[in-house]
Amino acid sequence: MNAPSVTATLISGEAYRESLRRLRPKVFVDGRRVECVADEAALRPGVNAVALTYDYALKPEYEPLMTAVQHTSGKRVNRLSHIDTSPADLLNKLEAVRLLCQQTGCAQRYLTHDALNAICQITARLDAVRGGKEHTARFLEFLHRVQDQDLTLGVAMTDAKGDRSLRPHQQANVDSYVHVVERNAKGIVISGTKAIVTGAPYVHELLVMPCRNMTQEDAAFAVCCSVPIDVAGLTIVARPAGRPGDKVEHGEPLFSRRYGQSTAVCMFDRVFVPWESVFYAGEWEHSGHLTYSYATHHRQTCIAARAGFGDLLIGAGALMCEANGFDPGSQTHLREQMVELIKIVEGFYACGVAASVYAKPDEHSGTFMPDPVFSNIGKLLLSTQIYDMHRIAHYVSGGLIVSLPGPDEDHNPETAPKLSDVLRANPNVPYEQRIQTARFIEDLTAGYQGGWYSMISLHGGGSPAAMKQEIWRNYPVGSKVELVERLLERGVADDPQRAITRNRQPGKCCDMGCSAPGQPVMVDLPAPGRRGRPPL
Repeated sequence: MNAPSVTATLISGEAYRESLRRLRPKVFVDGRRVECVADEAALRPGVNAVALTYDYALKPEYEPLMTAVQHTSGKRVNRLSHIDTSPADLLNKLEAVRLLCQQTGCAQRYLTHDALNAICQITARLDAVRGGKEHTARFLEFLHRVQDQDLTLGVAMTDAKGDRSLRPHQQANVDSYVHVVERNAKGIVISGTKAIVTGAPYVHELLVMPCRNMTQEDAAFAVCCSVPIDVAGLTIVARPAGRPGDKVEHGEPLFSRRYGQSTAVCMFDRVFVPWESVFYAGEWEHSGHLTYSYATHHRQTCIAARAGFGDLLIGAGALMCEANGFDPGSQTHLREQMVELIKIVEGFYACGVAASVYAKPDEHSGTFMPDPVFSNIGKLLLSTQIYDMHRIAHYVSGGLIVSLPGPDEDHNPETAPKLSDVLRANPNVPYEQRIQTARFIEDLTAGYQGGWYSMISLHGGGSPAAMKQEIWRNYPVGSKVELVERLLERGVADDPQRAITRNRQPGKCCDMGCSAPGQPVMVDLPAPGRRGRPPL
């Protein structure tokens, strides 16, 4: 790919921290008001994770993965704020997210990418229905500002919801869902509550999006807009990111002291949003499409994120086998478990690759949409198999990872010398290295952080039930029925009222079943990236 004539601003991780220091959001953590999110110890692991997405984009060896040329401006921008225009873009996104999550566990900023691509699709769809270019023009102006300033956006999608059996307009407390309470010539005013907002304290702006299909009675709740994180009327109640500060002197958790993720409840109390930041307000009939588009993009991206986390478990499991005195290549029971872990990680990641290869352009925006069946299958696999990944890490490591004496004993002169002697296994691996690896695995799988990874993998991006629904809705069961009917020589029943044959497609490769989808795959894609080696 030829270099663009202009490069958008690509800032460093430290510049990102400085940008946060200029903001004054109303954030609470552990029951206290946070003065500066960039310098708050409880949030530092989350800030560190997002900062890495900035630093990696500035590394020449990662440029093909971490940056891309935005086709609407000709500028090179951060991959995580880029609009996908080919299967190659989607593949590069997967590789970039996996690379980042090999370091951070969860890089979080990829939500910016997923939401921008979904909003790009819905604004083009609105213009196609209404005839005009107003919504697309407004979105592109916003997109280019985000890219030029290298912003990180949070996704405020999941509402508090209240009584789950009732629709938004039926709730006893109207603030269970974010809704429009007023509109005038200058903009709209919104109130309500968003829950489980990833990284909310340390983003620059929040993208408010609907979390479900709406009816006409829910029109006030059908709103999509962007608000600055320190806008008047927004209160953020957040969890700490990771476990910074635990046993600071000798034994902080080896991973979660450095990288983690905060989630938050965001309460909007008559927040004003100017029209230039409103993508739609009241168009209830399009909320389902926006939710579906975002979910498909996000589930495919989650596949790469958990593959990066899986790479950490594979590496740590192998190190633990070695420290215990075993070669998994020669110990059948360990080899089988390690291969099972590899199969799980590469299996759901392969679904992400397939979703890229079989991606198709959105009919209105041209944005490339990952294949929904492979996206949802991959996400469904990782959602349930995350528990198997933890189990395998425990199996190959042995019980030592949760039965070790506390880290302070490593520095106790009365116990440390004896412990280092009797708890050593492989004579070629020092005691300190064995214990360090054990505590690393404990942090990732058997402590606070491990439980968090399990829960976010299961429910992040939607519940397993939602993924199963999307798989069934998009899978061409009707085409498979036709195959059998032909073999039974009883013809093909082309009855639109017959539910079982309603979903069909001529061929998996494309709508016509005869040509490869989209642009040539793997364009500018440095394949070695996902194996932990620098890209070419």
